[in-house]
Amino acid sequence: MSPETDQPADSGAKTGTDKTWDQFNRLRRSFPALIADTAACVRFFSRLPLEKVNVQDDPAAVPDFEKISRAAPIAGVTVALPAAGLGMLLGYTALPVLAIAALIAAMLAVTTGALHEDGLSDVADGFFGGSTRQKRLDIMKDSRIGAFGALALVLSVILRIALLAALWQRFDPADAALLFLGGEAASRAFIVWQWQQRPLARPDGLAARFGKPDKNCVRQAFLFTAPFLLPAVFLLTLPGLLLACLIPAALAFGIGHLANQKIGGVSGDVLGAIQQICALGFLLGMLMVP
Repeated sequence: MSPETDQPADSGAKTGTDKTWDQFNRLRRSFPALIADTAACVRFFSRLPLEKVNVQDDPAAVPDFEKISRAAPIAGVTVALPAAGLGMLLGYTALPVLAIAALIAAMLAVTTGALHEDGLSDVADGFFGGSTRQKRLDIMKDSRIGAFGALALVLSVILRIALLAALWQRFDPADAALLFLGGEAASRAFIVWQWQQRPLARPDGLAARFGKPDKNCVRQAFLFTAPFLLPAVFLLTLPGLLLACLIPAALAFGIGHLANQKIGGVSGDVLGAIQQICALGFLLGMLMVP
């Protein structure tokens, strides 16, 4: 009997089934790792107390963003959940939307420890207060806040409250909360994108110390962002959806390009500024059209 006839008649079907089963097993094995990566990102980017979530999670380990940065969008949503939940609950009360928006912004700052706001103020001070690359880096490292940083913070907080108030006024509170979470996820994906795309301004800085994402991390970060943007697909008009995606993308690229010119690349402060401005850009884009 020839070698060909020795093969079982259903070998092709078994091969296809085996491949499907292998893919399922890989996905099943990778899920605990993704949960552990998300937990590591939550601990790093927020003040939320988080115990060990599974056997692959080590709260005492130094974060490796070459691997865990893919989970930054999921962590962003996790960190923003208390603010979104508060806004949803208050949205069904008689409180004015401006007060609700202010409380949402305050809750978000509490859970993140104002980490990204600090980055935004440092970038504004350094980029516009220093005349040379080294002076800008020195200013950004200084914990004191200057005029440019204070102005950037005030303007960003005012704009965030105004946009959140408009969001809660235009949509049902539950829908508004979902759209808000989508913006928080997307803004973290843009961090990972620019972190991978740009050189590092400080070889010993925060953005370099814990590893740099690779292209696979960027792809996964945007993939994990997609489910959180589904509410926007159904709730926004096509122009609103396009603007909500394109405006923060353009802002992230622009900030990364400006960072290259000003300090020779990105730093932890620049990444924080990207998150803040992209979150505002997402809100701005979706609200620009009826």
